[in-house]
Amino acid sequence: MTTGHDTAASPAKEGGAAPGRPSAAPVTEKERRHRARLSRRWQRDMRFSPYAFVSPFFLLFLAFGLFPLVYTGWASLHQVELTAPTDMNWVGLRNYTRIFDDDFFWNAARNTLTIGIISTVPQLLMALGLAHILNYKLRASTFYRVAMLAPYATSIAAASLVFVLLFGRDYGMINWALGAVGIDNIDWQNDKWPSQIAVSTIVIWRWTGYNALIYLAAMQAIPQDLYESAALDGANRWQQFFHVTLPSLRPTILFTVIVSTIGASQLFGEPLLFDANKGASGGSQHQFQTLGLYLYEQGWVNQHLGRASAIAWTMFLILILIGIVNYVISRRLRASS
Repeated sequence: MTTGHDTAASPAKEGGAAPGRPSAAPVTEKERRHRARLSRRWQRDMRFSPYAFVSPFFLLFLAFGLFPLVYTGWASLHQVELTAPTDMNWVGLRNYTRIFDDDFFWNAARNTLTIGIISTVPQLLMALGLAHILNYKLRASTFYRVAMLAPYATSIAAASLVFVLLFGRDYGMINWALGAVGIDNIDWQNDKWPSQIAVSTIVIWRWTGYNALIYLAAMQAIPQDLYESAALDGANRWQQFFHVTLPSLRPTILFTVIVSTIGASQLFGEPLLFDANKGASGGSQHQFQTLGLYLYEQGWVNQHLGRASAIAWTMFLILILIGIVNYVISRRLRASS
């Protein structure tokens, strides 16, 4: 009697060897060339694809960044008017010497410096305090963080117009509050220091929350072991803040100081809209005219494109100087730590 195993004849019994995989067909010359082309295409793709991905940025930078920079540098060496930008007369460095001899330029530089200090120092101190508060476990912490960004997301025009109403001489809420405590009305638009304080207030309102979130992100990256060790050594909350938090935030604080300084040197929208009747003059006596407003006045109001280009390059060199100072200070901080 035969079984199923007996009837299933094995090929190994017939051929004397176990069956293997079918042998690969020989590669033809056509297939070899096709594989070589695919390999070269893959190598080219791996080599050039990263450059293709980043090329849109460099094309936009070339069109809207590098070309205007080079063109304004060339125009700053010529006498050229906005009404005829192609008619250029070579004057060398005369545009630079003229702006350095211009009292309005130095007035704008002083205003830029004072407004920058008045707006940057309180702004960063308030941002540091708010970040320290938000670093605690609070209910609805996400809501508070989003609310911090609301002023930054607000239009400059809308914010400036609201603050113009607040700082109105005869009807503003600020003077109304000051009058309630016996202080006479302040002419926020025509007096020098009040107008600069008012413009700085707009800047502080818009950028404090933004810097607070930067500080908050840096605080959350500080290891908790440092706070626990400080607490075991008997340090209270204030001592932990001054001896643990602040030293850990030094690079971040330096970054925000540099960015705020650059932003203050380019201040334009807030002072322009604070007194729309005076426009780019920055008040009746140029009391809050910044370098940005001075550039705009020379180029688009007086139509001296060559002189405006010289002002733009002067501001650019100032920013380079600020960057060098940032580099030196950051190197010293890294060396000390």
